[in-house]
Amino acid sequence: MPAAPTEPLLPVVGADLRAPLAGGGDARYVNLDYAASAPALRAVADHVAEILPTYASVHRGAGYASQLSTRRYEDARATVARFVGARSDDVVVFARNTTDALNLLAGCVPEGGEVVVLDLEHHANLLPWQRGPHRVVEAAPTLAQTLSRLQVELSRRPPALLAVTGASNVTGEQLPLGALAGLAHRNGARIAVDAAQLAPHRRIDVVAGELDYVAFSGHKLYAPLGAGVLVGRRDWLDAAPPYLAGGGAVREVTTAATRWAPAPARHEGGSPNVIGAAALARACEAIAALPEGCVEVHESALRRRLLAGLDRIDGVRTLRLWPDSGSAIGVVAFTVDGYSARQVAEYLSAEHAIGVRDGRFCAHPLLGRLGAGDGALRASIGLGSTASDVDRLLSAVERLVREGTTGTYAVRADRPCD
Repeated sequence: MPAAPTEPLLPVVGADLRAPLAGGGDARYVNLDYAASAPALRAVADHVAEILPTYASVHRGAGYASQLSTRRYEDARATVARFVGARSDDVVVFARNTTDALNLLAGCVPEGGEVVVLDLEHHANLLPWQRGPHRVVEAAPTLAQTLSRLQVELSRRPPALLAVTGASNVTGEQLPLGALAGLAHRNGARIAVDAAQLAPHRRIDVVAGELDYVAFSGHKLYAPLGAGVLVGRRDWLDAAPPYLAGGGAVREVTTAATRWAPAPARHEGGSPNVIGAAALARACEAIAALPEGCVEVHESALRRRLLAGLDRIDGVRTLRLWPDSGSAIGVVAFTVDGYSARQVAEYLSAEHAIGVRDGRFCAHPLLGRLGAGDGALRASIGLGSTASDVDRLLSAVERLVREGTTGTYAVRADRPCD
């Protein structure tokens, strides 16, 4: 089996969590659900605890706490811009998450402008565009063929925007953003990247990659829930109606009319989430401080170990988009013959204290394309993952295939969204 890291790359909160076992007792909880929400870095948690006593409303007062909070909020904006290598005139708009950021951008596409997307997208980068003119391109059997299909579609009728994922939240496969940006720009379109999965795992450089817009979430980047960001070109953001009408988004208000502020304030109505923005920025700083390439090395070794182990187990099938795709982040989806995804996930939790995701991962069209329309399992790793975590999962799946379960578990998930 390939060698893999035995220590976390950075300490995360909850690494010592213990979970009860169905047969009695407890065990160290193995978190293999980083792609849904990554645990907060210890440095982020410490930073939040440090600033909580002095947080106040941003841009709302001359008091000491308000001044501190305003400075932290604007410093966080600058930190995020550096983290993604933004242009000097790019705008950083804080939102709730990637879904929120992409919905914001959807309202900024010039009137009548079409958006082109692939059918493999997470719902966050699919549903917002359905509210306006859009076209969906079906991914081909290979990545090369998929790029050719996009070229044909973009040249046939140039859209305003090409919206793509940076890395699949189902299979972990990365898309060639440089090539896609080139396709978009040669056909008069801009490119927006759903970087929710990419940002925690790979360096993003807006300038070098010639990207127009990038969106990602704090809760996948080792910060608490509730903060996300949209980074990109100013003109569309300044020309669009405010995303959320309210205080802070205005320059002057009368009972008859309103003069709106330019971006980013234009789209940040209400009291900003200064704690969330500061936490996201601290996570960006911690990840950016790591040596170049070490995150990829750490996670690639664990992913190879996981794939090699799953391939040895009878009845286990791993999912993949294309045979010719290149690198991938630490996400692996798979199915187990004879069991629903929900049964396996509940078994792993109850009998082995292992947390994985089951369902269709808010990517229903893609799961159907991959022959897993009823759902699959997803194991995802990150900075706090180790070889022992991967081995725990492999041992548990092997035992399931060999011995079955000791309890009865739900065949399907009973929840409104999977």
